[in-house]
Amino acid sequence: WSYGGASSTSIHLHVKRRTSTSHCRWRRIHPKDVVQLEKTYVESQSKRSPGGEMRQAFRAATRRGTRHGKKKTTWQTNAKSFRTTAPKMSLQTGIVGMPNVGKSTLFNAMVQNAKAEAANFPFCTIEPNTGVVALRDQRLNALSTMSKSKQVVPTTIEFVDIAGLVQGASKGEGLGNQFLSHIREVDSIVQVLRCFEDENVVHVDGRVDPVADSETINLELALADLSQIEKRLARIRKGTKVKADKAKEQEEAAVLERIQVALEAGKGARTVPLSQDEFPLVKGLSLLTMKPMIYAANVSEEDLPTLGQGNVHVEAVRKLALEQETEVVVVSAQVESELVDLDEDERKEFLESIGVQEGGLNSLVRATYKQLGLLTYFTTGEQETRAWTVRQGMTAPQAAGVIHTDFEKGFIRAETVAYNALIDSGSMVSAKEKGLVRLEGKEYVVQEGDVMLFRFNV
Repeated sequence: WSYGGASSTSIHLHVKRRTSTSHCRWRRIHPKDVVQLEKTYVESQSKRSPGGEMRQAFRAATRRGTRHGKKKTTWQTNAKSFRTTAPKMSLQTGIVGMPNVGKSTLFNAMVQNAKAEAANFPFCTIEPNTGVVALRDQRLNALSTMSKSKQVVPTTIEFVDIAGLVQGASKGEGLGNQFLSHIREVDSIVQVLRCFEDENVVHVDGRVDPVADSETINLELALADLSQIEKRLARIRKGTKVKADKAKEQEEAAVLERIQVALEAGKGARTVPLSQDEFPLVKGLSLLTMKPMIYAANVSEEDLPTLGQGNVHVEAVRKLALEQETEVVVVSAQVESELVDLDEDERKEFLESIGVQEGGLNSLVRATYKQLGLLTYFTTGEQETRAWTVRQGMTAPQAAGVIHTDFEKGFIRAETVAYNALIDSGSMVSAKEKGLVRLEGKEYVVQEGDVMLFRFNV
């Protein structure tokens, strides 16, 4: 058990049973009882059945803590370390592509300690591998230096390495049904396309043609969506006896038919404009071609310094992305994999030797972050400087709720200053003296790079 989030009236104590990590409870504990609980815990470990004694002490402490905790107090926070209970963003991006295009190599480089087997044969990834990748942000270092923070915590994004797709996946080829179900669970897609020549790395179709690979993948995703739409329309046409449901289903059918026309024309569902009322009607289907997507052009070390300029494969991918109104990021999975085991100085020396500042990985992570409609705000102080992830359009109370649900419930106001204004001022005190720090209320929409301090009542 561990505790965190102490105030003058209470401490939240987290108790976890050894037999199951799912049995967790939060209770309000008075600080005076924490010392007794610690003593009871130590003494109980020498006994054969310590559980009963601890449970009894815990119940007594929580009853007292409830009485002590009735008085409300006003808290403020900037970057104190504590255990958060707010729901996390938990947005996932799936890495997809044909077999042997460098997906797993790129994924391994992203998460460094990933278990994906980057082998030179098709379907070396069957079960999806998941990894959390930190978003490198120089602003964190600047804020940490200014505040003299003891700890720096970056924001993260979750990537899923999904096994290679092949022609016929929508019909189950190459374990297609299993792979498509994994794609359906993610929030966005990074499609890795091979843009390098290497006789030692076998392509499943025996040639390097990233546009053809993309067409194969997009076709399989579209066929899977068409199959799902046809099944749904068939159920709707059977009808329902409830008038309200019938009217709603007719609206849904109209939207699905528009998407069906687009898919049959070779376009993705994301190209069909939907209103705020129409999108929820089809959201439950989790259509694959409706997910936002970007292309990752995987190039050799030689093509990385020019970002693929002069590489016919990269130019073809850029043309394709322009037609589909999406983005292309040039990366080198091989370069990134070589950087994994190097320290910071060695990384810098290696990158300078090949004439680049990075292998493209950071650009891909940033593009994915933007693709998901996310932005970053910061909290900073002596204890910690941290980057927090929120969706674009979130208000100040909702942003506070990402830290802790109590912050959103008891939100009063947020002291807010733009990152550039704060850095130019040199300190929060100086920024306040210049009138750059604003007091924002419940209607304020958080902007990229805001540095915030929340005041709330619990």
